[in-house]
Amino acid sequence: MGELETAQFSALVVVGLLVFFYGGTFLISTRIGKKEENADGYMTAGNNIGFGISAASMTATWIWASSMYASATSGYTYGISGPIHYGLWGALMILFIYPFGKRIRAVAPKAHTLAEVMYARHGRSSQLMLAGSNIVGSLISLMSNFIAGGVLISMLSPFTFTQGVFAVAAGVLLYTLWSGFRASVLTDFVQVVAMLGAVAVIVPFIFLAADFPAAFETGAGNLTAEQGNFFSSTAFMEQGAPYIAAVLAYAIGNQTIAQRLFAVKASLIKPTFLTATVGYGAMVIGVGMLGVLALYLGYEPVGGDVNNIIPGMAAEYLPPVLLALFFVMIVGALSSTADSDLAALSSIMMADVYGQNVAGKEKANPRTMLLVGRITMVVATAAAVAFASLQLNILDLLVFVGALWGALVFPVLASFYWDKVTGKAFTTSVVAALAVFLPVRFGWIPVDGLFGIVVDVLSVVGIGVVLGLMVFGFFGAKAAKIVGVAAVVVSAPFAVGSLHEYATLCGSLVAYSVSTVVCWAMSARHREGFDFALIAQRTGDFDDGDSAAAADADAAAPAAPAAPAADGDPEPAGTGTK
Repeated sequence: MGELETAQFSALVVVGLLVFFYGGTFLISTRIGKKEENADGYMTAGNNIGFGISAASMTATWIWASSMYASATSGYTYGISGPIHYGLWGALMILFIYPFGKRIRAVAPKAHTLAEVMYARHGRSSQLMLAGSNIVGSLISLMSNFIAGGVLISMLSPFTFTQGVFAVAAGVLLYTLWSGFRASVLTDFVQVVAMLGAVAVIVPFIFLAADFPAAFETGAGNLTAEQGNFFSSTAFMEQGAPYIAAVLAYAIGNQTIAQRLFAVKASLIKPTFLTATVGYGAMVIGVGMLGVLALYLGYEPVGGDVNNIIPGMAAEYLPPVLLALFFVMIVGALSSTADSDLAALSSIMMADVYGQNVAGKEKANPRTMLLVGRITMVVATAAAVAFASLQLNILDLLVFVGALWGALVFPVLASFYWDKVTGKAFTTSVVAALAVFLPVRFGWIPVDGLFGIVVDVLSVVGIGVVLGLMVFGFFGAKAAKIVGVAAVVVSAPFAVGSLHEYATLCGSLVAYSVSTVVCWAMSARHREGFDFALIAQRTGDFDDGDSAAAADADAAAPAAPAAPAADGDPEPAGTGTK
């Protein structure tokens, strides 16, 4: 392969492209800025975003530079089925969100975060558990996007990786800091249009420049038998299956998704997520095929780092004009998710930490909330920049966080549908799931012999839980139970005795199974049911104007019951239960 330096941009060109992109997004954000900012608008944009903006924002948030890089890594590692496993299952998870999203929105129409709803449902422990997991997840996401930006800039310019990370971090913070979530969703629309157009031009051009389809004939010898098999069991067990479990957890536990769910008009939830499903799948699978092409070409990523596959291929085959378009596309992809992470982190600190646990909902000062949100963005950016220096593998990070969130999926969803779930059941089930997940995922305990069989059995139960939850959203509890039991019965003969060999997959599945079994066992014996109508009363706007209006409207109504006690137990009968 030729030297990459021949395709690099000068420092002046890269600075010009960054100023063009981030300067433009900053100007867009200033157009929506308000002299007297609204705390609720800063977090959810008034719960009334239309279809075009919301669908574009959902697509852009789910498509990040890490998605593109990881899809290409999957194609390079597993062959042609790799990007399919990555992009198809990721797209379907967006589709699976919307039936759950309709229920969540119906129960908590004016909420800002899922953790805020868990506080209204159970109490402080479950709220902080969900908020804490999102803080960790969003910081990892932010870090991985800064890594992607640093790699891109260091490969295509004289600037170093660290300088690239700082440039991207400063640019994202610049346009997100003032208007928060509104800036994120509005710039997402521009970014996703640019990304879709760029992918439609760039990917076919690279394929043609690399002598497609002849390269797939001459380079077939570079593939192993598993890489050349579209139905590769290795690709499914090591990439497809873990990702199915991971992205379902992302869909339910991720605040960046929940924030858009609470922001879009309730009547537009279905078309928004259907559109995002198609957009995500098309773009991510298309870009991932560059990894497959690199595999056939025998391409060696710079420094042996698979994160360098996409920028390396672009530098090798694109002329300067299209390389500039590619540069803007990747910067747009990583920025659209990085600004979402900043908005998510700020809303968690505003609503969950300050709004409910420091000041209390009735005493929270919206101006102080805004200050907390903006300080959070600055601190989070600094932390992510520091962590980005580690240059960890992006695909591993994505799967790990998704598996970690698997411990939360059943307790969170059950809390919206089943009135018997208690705060203690929620907290205990998540802690128990993490206690099993971590040693299985990282091999702290040998999985030979009896323990391996136990892990396999738990994993088989996890298969039933994952498939059952997918079916439940669309077809209800009866169909979900049938599918879940059938999945366990069918998979057990093949899985028990061998599944523990796949640590990544088993880690995800045991997190699902343990949290589900413990949560169900502790909740089934609970006699009192929770009144879901209380959630809407316990969540809502923080802004003074909205609060005053709400106070006038409720002047003649009975006082709303207090939120659940801090220990997670429901209130006594007559104050919080049916």
